[in-house]
Amino acid sequence: MTTALITHADCLNHVTPDGHPERVARLEHILHALEPLDLRRVTAPMAAEDDILRIHPAPYLSDLRRASPAEGWAQIDGDTFLSPGSLDAAFRAAGAVVRGVGMVLGGEVQNAFAAVRPPGHHAETDTAMGFCLFGNAALAAKHALDHHGLKRVAVVDFDVHHGNGTQDLLWDEPRALVITSQQMPLWPGSGRPDEDGAHGQILNLPLAPGSGRAEMQAAYEGQAFPRLRAFKPELLIISAGFDAHQDDPLASLNWATADFAWLTEQLCKLASELCQGRIVSTLEGGYDLNALAAATRAHVEELIKAPA
Repeated sequence: MTTALITHADCLNHVTPDGHPERVARLEHILHALEPLDLRRVTAPMAAEDDILRIHPAPYLSDLRRASPAEGWAQIDGDTFLSPGSLDAAFRAAGAVVRGVGMVLGGEVQNAFAAVRPPGHHAETDTAMGFCLFGNAALAAKHALDHHGLKRVAVVDFDVHHGNGTQDLLWDEPRALVITSQQMPLWPGSGRPDEDGAHGQILNLPLAPGSGRAEMQAAYEGQAFPRLRAFKPELLIISAGFDAHQDDPLASLNWATADFAWLTEQLCKLASELCQGRIVSTLEGGYDLNALAAATRAHVEELIKAPA
């Protein structure tokens, strides 16, 4: 058993305007950092339209296609842009998580990391926002539930910004436990503890600006890990954002690279205990290029070492 790295060159063709933090160089730095590792390298397929329609309505997809520019950029909101290659990149990103779910549940690999962009966890049911077009983590969960027939899937999101899109897309899904930690206050402003889902299946863990390892560990050991054990998921999806890093320019948590390694190690141990070690992780944020590359590598190294 091994770890799959799922990506595609199309994800480098989602080009944002100069100075935009979610830029092509993010994925280039990650792939360079992961190059020496012993991974099963897999080409991300294009997601089928039916996969996208599991979570987003057809008019939303039609709107994105109409907005897609032949050249230059189309601005969706204050910080979300489409370039000519963006939709293909988004379909590859969604296809990567679908492929990862199939490989992990089929026993081809122990776990998988989707090194893709654009990210996904801010995309709501019919709204692109926060650099995101399709809700990749929510799609992975729904694909595992509806296509593969699982009864319980958990999503853990440790991006510094609240995964409002994942929360919206899975708000009324009792088969999905959603656990998110995020700096608060911070954009997008959601993620309060009382936002607990239609079935009490969402756990938000706000973290204060300036907080670091001790506060993160207390939140996960005190709340997240017990909820995971009680839920007993058959698959764990990780929204792997690395912008809680102390060097990240868009937030002010003080996680070190070693903290991402610790959290990933603990999640791998729990997955081994609860769901045969089955994990699909997908890239979200992280905007200091060196910190992003180092933290992503630490995350993937823990996936490689994970127990079955």
